[in-house]
Amino acid sequence: MRDISYRVALGGIVSALCLVTMFLAGVIPALYLLLPGIAGILLMIIAVEVNIPWAFLTYLAVSLLSLIITFDKEAALIFIMFFGHYPVVRFYIQKIPLRLIRLAVKLILFNICIICYFYVTVYIFGLDEMLDEFSDFGRYGAYIMLGISNFIFLVYDLDLDVMYKLYKKRLLPRFKRKR
Repeated sequence: MRDISYRVALGGIVSALCLVTMFLAGVIPALYLLLPGIAGILLMIIAVEVNIPWAFLTYLAVSLLSLIITFDKEAALIFIMFFGHYPVVRFYIQKIPLRLIRLAVKLILFNICIICYFYVTVYIFGLDEMLDEFSDFGRYGAYIMLGISNFIFLVYDLDLDVMYKLYKKRLLPRFKRKR
């Protein structure tokens, strides 16, 4: 276990990087889903280097600050409701021995988070335009969009796995040598 000053410093650096990416989501609106995903990937560093509870504390700090600092509240909300906590919760999910059950748990968690995000966005933020967009697809438009988002989630989950392996095998040994 590393000392407290290392944990605080690393948490501050990762939080700052996450907040910069969240801030950029307001500057470059086309990336409002990609940049919160990148911020979530950065939280994996805390989970690997320190521990998972410390990563949750960092997630809470970034979530609260992103609501205050960022221009794009929708990007902050998707970070809070999915991209921020999923890379950290994923460490627990990966401990499930059966691959099919692990995949089912991931998909259930994702669908719960995305459906909650949709309802919060529509009914609390008052973005009724989202409902109008789904009516263009017909009566199955919401299901089609949910299916597409599940496919994109599986790609994101694969990306998290690749980033974790890249960090553990390539980046971490380089940093360990310099200390």
